[in-house]
Amino acid sequence: MSKVSDIKLKTKQIVKKHKGDKSALIAVLQDIQEALNYLPKEALIAVGDAMGIPASRVYEVATFYNAFSLNPRGEHIVKICVGTACHVRGASAILDKFERTLFIKPGETNQDRKFSLELVNCVGACALGPVVVIDTEYHGQMTMAKVDKIIGKLKEGAQ
Repeated sequence: MSKVSDIKLKTKQIVKKHKGDKSALIAVLQDIQEALNYLPKEALIAVGDAMGIPASRVYEVATFYNAFSLNPRGEHIVKICVGTACHVRGASAILDKFERTLFIKPGETNQDRKFSLELVNCVGACALGPVVVIDTEYHGQMTMAKVDKIIGKLKEGAQ
């Protein structure tokens, strides 16, 4: 099976899980992104076909929400909070450390697709700043040493 046919098959399975309900479009896109780690063009077209929604509408929803990515993302998503509390507590230095360690800038994914780096305005854990969220795990009071330790574990495959 080709990659495109794999994407279409997975998309159809997800739409079927939601019974093709047009009101479940966002949930369908969330499930596809969870399965594929992004929303490829082929999946958006397949969603439209399977749900009877114009592809332009599917694309509109996928591009409206920041949670969705139309570009391949890394196995691990590193989100650095740059909200006021985290900024005051050194988030910019932590960001610089991640950039130097991963060799990428915010919005990029490294070549082996192991890591993607993103900035977020607030993660709601201001007392723990600076905060970094990796996948779904929060890391508070982030330091340079913690960056090295966490990235080292993730590169080894341990979490």
